[in-house]
Amino acid sequence: MPFIGIRPGREGLFQPTPRTPVAVSDAAAWRLNPRHRQVYDKLALAIDAGLRAAPCGVAPTDLGIDPSARVFVKPIINLAGMALRARAVPADAVPNEPGGFWCERLTGPHTSSDCLVRDGEPLWFAHSRGAAEKDQERPIAWEIGVDLTELEPLIGAWIRRHLKGYTGLCNLEMIGGRPIEAHLRGSNGFFDVYGPDFMPAWVALVDGETFIPPPPIPGGHLISVFGEVEIDAAQQAAAAARGVRIDADPLTPGRAAILRCADKTAGLAVLRDLLGGARSGVVGTDEIDR
Repeated sequence: MPFIGIRPGREGLFQPTPRTPVAVSDAAAWRLNPRHRQVYDKLALAIDAGLRAAPCGVAPTDLGIDPSARVFVKPIINLAGMALRARAVPADAVPNEPGGFWCERLTGPHTSSDCLVRDGEPLWFAHSRGAAEKDQERPIAWEIGVDLTELEPLIGAWIRRHLKGYTGLCNLEMIGGRPIEAHLRGSNGFFDVYGPDFMPAWVALVDGETFIPPPPIPGGHLISVFGEVEIDAAQQAAAAARGVRIDADPLTPGRAAILRCADKTAGLAVLRDLLGGARSGVVGTDEIDR
């Protein structure tokens, strides 16, 4: 069986082909994993993390949130990705939005951790850290392959508690060390810099073959070009000359393209050029490190 849910143009990355059906998209992961699909319920995830949270329609002030404090509002379940419809609003202005919920707003580093798991036991981690600057709660940039071993006991405990019986790849996004999203798939946009041993190890794991943990990932940077931006061949060539690859992204709402690079300074310079200076004073070369 092939991987299920691969975006067009990314097929060559997903090799070798597993014998076991393996989800790449959230929709496929939800369908293929009925025993564990409850992890996609972000309201339950927030409550499990000890956060004050409730469906839209329950006033945050009734749960002790100050009216002027800002809270997150987002869909309870979102299989479309990229923090769709997520935003921060004052506690006294939460909309009565069907299918939505609110939770107290977290502060601290925004992280994304992939984990290869066998029967609910974590075997291998790959961590990434988001930039402080965001577009509609979505980090502008990600540094892939950072050392976040201090989070691994927390992530491991969460996996053992919620994913007993699950074998494969999962992802946990956190802010300040508190879970905000869980996925029964990995960070697909980051796989380009996971190194040549990652895919064979993942496939061996799900097919029940000998699993050899991949080495630490080489890493790199992923930068999102949000907004309506037209990118021509000359801009593609200029970016490539700086060591930056531009991949168009027609499928993610509000994102025109993805920049992939080893040098964050070069990537952010290309981003400024593509945006025509509109945000050149906003995106700084230090943002990815925050």
